[in-house]
Amino acid sequence: MAPVLLALVLFSARSFSLMHDCGHNTLWSTTWCNRLTGFVLGCLNAIPQFPWSRGHAFHHKHNGNWDVYRGPSSLLSVNQFLKLSPAAQWRYRVIRHPLMLFPGGFFYLVIRPRLQLLLGVAEFIGAALKHAVQFPRTSPQGWRRFVLSFKSSHWYTTGEWMDLLANNVVVIASWYWMASWLGLGLFLSCYSFVMACSAAMFICVFFVQHNFSGSYTSGTEGWSYFKGAIEGSSNLVLPGFLNWFTADIAFHSVHHLCERIPNYRLRECHLLHSELLKRCTYLRLSDIPRCFDLILWDSNELELVSIHQAQMKAS
Repeated sequence: MAPVLLALVLFSARSFSLMHDCGHNTLWSTTWCNRLTGFVLGCLNAIPQFPWSRGHAFHHKHNGNWDVYRGPSSLLSVNQFLKLSPAAQWRYRVIRHPLMLFPGGFFYLVIRPRLQLLLGVAEFIGAALKHAVQFPRTSPQGWRRFVLSFKSSHWYTTGEWMDLLANNVVVIASWYWMASWLGLGLFLSCYSFVMACSAAMFICVFFVQHNFSGSYTSGTEGWSYFKGAIEGSSNLVLPGFLNWFTADIAFHSVHHLCERIPNYRLRECHLLHSELLKRCTYLRLSDIPRCFDLILWDSNELELVSIHQAQMKAS
């Protein structure tokens, strides 16, 4: 089973990378093809593609502006961290330990979208009951306006809600079918392993491509989109087979310079403009562990630092 599970982990990571392209509307030439393919690939990874892509677009729009966007781990500034209690500082350190990529990744893919749907529906029911009590004579047209105008804290648009609902229906149905076919124990053990490892893999890649020594970490004042792309995005030096399974997202600076470049053109564009990308950071696999020490933003020096560095500066 080990080779099969490893292959599933890698193909799951590639499907997520291709889903990422669909979110940028670049895998295919038409929007409807990207939406359909993105939905299918999202179901394979148990995550609603449309809401995810809208959140990812926010990252591209503000990359390098750490007043607005603090990365996938929602890092704290040094001042915020030092104000925490010792117990809260310990929790912060533990939650952002590299080993937490596995349970955190499993939660991100498997549990969070189901939880979002349940909590959002509960919000809707509560709002509908409150509306019924306050306005007992609401007409059918009034109820229609209420439904269409309802805003949940777990989705922002009707399109996101529909994608979240459809994803949950397909994913839960596939779980039931696979558990009936393989047996609940075998399915859950294999599925949990694959999802946790694949999520850990692409979250790790995403993290180190923006959290590294010397990364551009500006505040809102003076922030530059182009510096965020070139100096706030690292490029990974990976073996060829890993480049294929991650759909060449290792060439990340050029991706941030122009998100409309599809994955199958990233390498070509990077090499074509290599002279202009000399200032970019290039990380090898051996450099990755050190990136996970940099989990605080020094808003005064505009740099990423470790907890040890922050404490040394404060003492």
